[in-house]
Amino acid sequence: MSDSPSTYSAANIKVLEWPEAIRKRPGMYVGSTSQRGLHQLVYEVLDRPVNAVLAGRATRVDVTLMADGRIRVEDDGPGDGGGLGLEGPMTHVRAGVRRRDRRTVDLSYVGAPVANALSSELTAEVRRDGVRWVQEYERGISLAPPSPAGPATASGTTLVFRPDADLFETVECSFDDLLDRFRELAFLNRDLTLTLTDERPRGGAEPRQEHCRFPGGARDFVEFLAAGADNPVHTDILHFEWEDPRLAGTVEVALRWSEGPGAGVRSFANSARTPEGGTHVNGFLDGVAAALGLPEATDHGLTAVVSVKLDDPEFEGATRGLLGGEGVRDGVAEAVRGHLAACLAAHPERAGAVVRRLSGP
Repeated sequence: MSDSPSTYSAANIKVLEWPEAIRKRPGMYVGSTSQRGLHQLVYEVLDRPVNAVLAGRATRVDVTLMADGRIRVEDDGPGDGGGLGLEGPMTHVRAGVRRRDRRTVDLSYVGAPVANALSSELTAEVRRDGVRWVQEYERGISLAPPSPAGPATASGTTLVFRPDADLFETVECSFDDLLDRFRELAFLNRDLTLTLTDERPRGGAEPRQEHCRFPGGARDFVEFLAAGADNPVHTDILHFEWEDPRLAGTVEVALRWSEGPGAGVRSFANSARTPEGGTHVNGFLDGVAAALGLPEATDHGLTAVVSVKLDDPEFEGATRGLLGGEGVRDGVAEAVRGHLAACLAAHPERAGAVVRRLSGP
């Protein structure tokens, strides 16, 4: 180690301003510059309108992959940020961690400003109080102040943006990958309506469009996942919801056994996937074992969805793929044991069939 004094000082510190702070290291804000990061850019824009629907302030969200490579996200909400206040929500990066609870879906790291900064062009339109307000940006920089662009017959917000090809490895979204996530969100939030449209050229084929709305919630999710399962042990899907103060939230469970392998257990916390499982999955398996009188439960032949919505979810690890939280395991276990035991007691033939399936090879 050198004995010479360090020459590092405040002069060596470079403060990056908007939008360079985001454009310099895009992976820090959307996870990567691959297609996965491109899709996260869409979710950043979706966060606000999706939560507006769940709060009853909007009824739908429409996402379109446009023929010219741009992406349009539109909602029929109240037109927040209308008029001269439009620029703030498009350029102001929130500081710190936002407070979330069971009533919200957390889709974003930063929100719409990150899409603005990482797009070569973006047009924001807000319809409010009978006026259409429009503002255009290039790489996060506004070209002019928001300006009125004519009358509006309804309220809402539309963002049209072109992901910057200089920053992303690809600017081609996967329709199927986006649709999978949109379906999940609609399955887990039955009040949500999401529409995905693909207008990109496909050899003369008509534009592809899918509407995602599932009033049956997790029950519809299991029916979708088990569509190809062989020989269901019981034809109906077992489904229940429960609120428990130990959870500081709710749990929704749907499940069905089949003679085949099943689709396994899909788990979610506040509508986010938890691929590593966690306390909610452990509690679910504990409850199944207790209801069936077995020493432990397995996922043999099982297709199940376990979704918890918590006021203050505790995740273990930086990837947020493993749920922790004191009380979650016991709360989910008791809910599953009670509801499943009551259901099987009312249908003993169903209970016998399930036990035989789990006891078999």
